Amino acid sequence: MRTVIIYIFEVLYLMRHSITIKQINRTYKGRPIEEKDRRVYSQARQWARQTMRLAGTKVSIKGNEKFPEGPVLIASNHQGNFDIMALLGYLEKPFGFISKIEVKNIPVVRSWMEAMHCVFIDRKNRKQALAAVQKGIHYLEEGHSLLIFPEGTRNFGKGLKPFKSGGLSMASQANVPIVPVALEGTYRVMEDNDGKVKPAKVEIQVCDPIFPEEYKDLPANEVAEFVKKRITEALEMMEGNVQPLPKKTFIASESREIQG
Repeated sequence: MRTVIIYIFEVLYLMRHSITIKQINRTYKGRPIEEKDRRVYSQARQWARQTMRLAGTKVSIKGNEKFPEGPVLIASNHQGNFDIMALLGYLEKPFGFISKIEVKNIPVVRSWMEAMHCVFIDRKNRKQALAAVQKGIHYLEEGHSLLIFPEGTRNFGKGLKPFKSGGLSMASQANVPIVPVALEGTYRVMEDNDGKVKPAKVEIQVCDPIFPEEYKDLPANEVAEFVKKRITEALEMMEGNVQPLPKKTFIASESREIQG
């Protein structure tokens, strides 16, 4: 029953607020990019947080204060279908994301994602995929932040799959920081339950950003491993397998928990 309620809520919310997108486009035309992005993002955040509440999911997040000013490329591990809701609901940095091109065929969803400067990619069409990457670079250069899942597909909480370097190359070409983000527990909301939504605990850790001067001279595959290593370390900390980092890189007192 919970699963059905969530599907109905998502459809009704997006349809009800689809007109909001048109209003925002008119109101914020010609105004700073950051203002419009935050306004659009606030609507997406409400939708995402309410979805997590309906799922009975408690979300805790640490490290939002680590986001630098300006556009960034966020790189997260990919555990399940609720990753986007968790990240949209609780990351304080407005962002669009890379999505499979099939989503573009859903009218109401498409208008929201276009307003958020999401990028639709067809991995089966190399020419289109390259064009999508160029569009992502353009968005970053304009001042919009983007989120990618370097694994490409969900890992269902069973370790990390290899990180692909293609999407990460957008950061170097746009000369923006990469911010690794570690997600733990989203697969327990749906994937662990044969597609049914059940309550779960989700943790998010925003890692220290990797600035262009740190990665610009590294080969693409080493950049991917650099990002993967940082996420791996954060996941291990969540599991309690390693000691916390020194205070200068991880300040527990500055972290906070948000009830989903």
